[in-house]
Amino acid sequence: MLARVKAAPLPLQEETLMAISLALIIILGLGADYLFRRLKMPGLVGMLLVGILVGPHVLGLLGPEMMAVSADFRKIALIVILLRAGFTLRRETLNRTARPALLMSFVPASCEIAAVSLAAVYLFNFSWLQAAMLGAIIGAVSPAVVVPMMIYFMEQGKGAKKGIPTFVLAGSALDNVFAIVIFTQFLSLYQGVKSSILWDLASIPVAVILGTLLGLVAGYLLYLFFSRYELVSPRRTIMVLGVAIVLTWIGDLAKDLVPIASLLGVLTMGLVILEKAESLGHIISQKLQRLWVFAELLLFVLVGAQVNPKVAWGAGAAGLAIIGFGLIFRSLGTYLSVLGAGLNWREKLFCIMSYIPKATVQAAIGAIPLEAGVPGGELILAMAVLSVLITAPPGAIAISLWGEKALEKEELSGYRFFTLRDKLKLPRVGQRVRHKRTGAVWKVIEEMEIWVPNPAGAGATATQVPALALRFWKVDDQLPRGKGKTLRHSYTPGDYSFDHYWEILEG
Repeated sequence: MLARVKAAPLPLQEETLMAISLALIIILGLGADYLFRRLKMPGLVGMLLVGILVGPHVLGLLGPEMMAVSADFRKIALIVILLRAGFTLRRETLNRTARPALLMSFVPASCEIAAVSLAAVYLFNFSWLQAAMLGAIIGAVSPAVVVPMMIYFMEQGKGAKKGIPTFVLAGSALDNVFAIVIFTQFLSLYQGVKSSILWDLASIPVAVILGTLLGLVAGYLLYLFFSRYELVSPRRTIMVLGVAIVLTWIGDLAKDLVPIASLLGVLTMGLVILEKAESLGHIISQKLQRLWVFAELLLFVLVGAQVNPKVAWGAGAAGLAIIGFGLIFRSLGTYLSVLGAGLNWREKLFCIMSYIPKATVQAAIGAIPLEAGVPGGELILAMAVLSVLITAPPGAIAISLWGEKALEKEELSGYRFFTLRDKLKLPRVGQRVRHKRTGAVWKVIEEMEIWVPNPAGAGATATQVPALALRFWKVDDQLPRGKGKTLRHSYTPGDYSFDHYWEILEG
């Protein structure tokens, strides 16, 4: 009994260490984000560097309990950003950019895998199978870095006319599926597992199709559920997130039977809800945007915490040469993928830069060859770590700085309405609002996206600005639907924030 009493505080101690680790992630991550934004650099670079410093391989400030659940936290954060991406995409833009998105899903990775494999055979004296595994690990772009930056450009209307951020975003999500399937095939060959190469290659489109179908079904069922049952916005958002997590669980559960690109299903689910009920989709997107503030910290700090700089030194100068050689061929593959897409040289260079950062796949599978007993496994892990260190921070900075210069901002881009909604904190159709002065409750019953002459006049750079016209119905339960007092107001970028006069009611 006495031994049990003494052992009781241990779980409490573990909880305390977990809480302290989480506090460090929040405080240091936010501080780094603020500092790097002040330096005109992407905040995620600061978060990655904080993760490297506080991780178990440098200062060791994050407890083992936090690192034990790091993969789960990172997956949830990645699901949040993919959901945001799905609720941001527009079907007409996807249809217009399908060709470059499809090519970017496998051409750049194929070129890099081939180049890294060839170089590793001669510089590391690897067998072709060892070199191919290394190529497949390194040859994947990081959606954790690329997707948030593409969403930023989409919301700013940058590159919207040609759909550049859209096809880069879609291609990066599929690029990972391709690289992981190829790696799995090479690992199976090494372990002597009998498998059909043709089936493994065919499993790539099978995974894409099944993942898309899974997302279509889940998105449509959620749309039907939300149409029948009226839930407050936070509950709907949590339910969407829960279903998205279930989709990834289904993908993991079925991977030994049939491949499913579950992350692509998460992306598709948001797209379906937005397509079937645009107003509902935007409300959920607004809630996800707030959730992303916390999820972003978890994702980038914990990705950084997986990196062991000491291991990276094991690759040496030869490792740098192999990674550089691979990036040259990846860039060539990206260039070939966007030929015929009507891009100028600045936009093509932006696409090339966008496909440089690595982090997600390398952190996830870099140690698998070592665990499987593959000769040279330690060197493969060192190469994976080194590729993250030399591509993720510089690549993110390059995307941010060059994107601002290279991507044209379309004056009449539909994505500018996202920015306006966020800036003015506007409600969506179906939400109730209370006037702060009179206390009267109104319900938003109609919304229109319109363009109006710029109030600044003839001297302004833009001749037209986006405006959101909202129509309100004064809530009166004694009157039949459609009867009673209504009012209409158009909100432009120069207006006060909506919460200056109104309060949005969750219900």
